[in-house]
Amino acid sequence: MARKEDRAQEGLKIGQRVRDLRQKQNFTLQDIAAKTGLAKSLLSEVESGEVVPHVSTLLKLAKVLNVGMASFFEDVAVIEKISVTRRGERVRIKRRPHHHEGEVDYIYESLETRKPGKHMEPFLVEFMPMETAEMVFTSHEGEEFHYMLEGKLEFRTDDRVEVLEPGDSIYFESDQNHSFRSLIKKPSKAIVVVWSKT
Repeated sequence: MARKEDRAQEGLKIGQRVRDLRQKQNFTLQDIAAKTGLAKSLLSEVESGEVVPHVSTLLKLAKVLNVGMASFFEDVAVIEKISVTRRGERVRIKRRPHHHEGEVDYIYESLETRKPGKHMEPFLVEFMPMETAEMVFTSHEGEEFHYMLEGKLEFRTDDRVEVLEPGDSIYFESDQNHSFRSLIKKPSKAIVVVWSKT
């Protein structure tokens, strides 16, 4: 079984996997930027490992590259009808210490990294405490379900605010601008399932 540090290191190889998948399909960075709406400079930073991409960025990349998100976490994905991920096998992704302006400040752990082409992406997410002015809004195709485990979490869209506590859940269409922040002095945790339209 891989040690936790090894799995964390594997998470930092996402950029190389993105580059490999892009080059295998003969796409340039400009091609990917045009297809995803992401800035070419951001894509370059993702591929070089300077930026650890947010889930919404990975969803956009997976769609354009025609792969499941598991492709970014595992070298070889074996197609099976049942996939079990043990606690020590999960991949934990956190931003690099030099936080870029406009990045979403979440720590997320992929709860399933083996099954390619799946329609749902499950994560354990830690949302950081911050001021309202620091919140970064994001949007992507699909839907999200969040089930609160710990803390007190604020969910915001352009015109709505909800506060979630342990045991609460929220389901929303993620093509609208949305953001989260922990309302306590430590991270709030939730199980998050993201469904992306194919």
